Amino acid sequence: MGTDTMTGTRDLKTMVDEYERALIQAALAEAGGHQRRAAASLGLLPTTLCEKIKRLGLRHGSSPEGTENSATP
Repeated sequence: MGTDTMTGTRDLKTMVDEYERALIQAALAEAGGHQRRAAASLGLLPTTLCEKIKRLGLRHGSSPEGTENSATP
């Protein structure tokens, strides 16, 4: 994490959301965009993963590197 965490300019919720978003994007990329496989790899129910995707504002085709991922169950 960068210097923002040392100066306190970002709150804990924002940092946790960013970390969770990165984990979900990586799991989706590894699972070829399949939500059920990504959920299993994260130890989540598919419905929980879907709720997190919506809450974090992740969309179909979003990934850390900008590569296409289909976020379908």
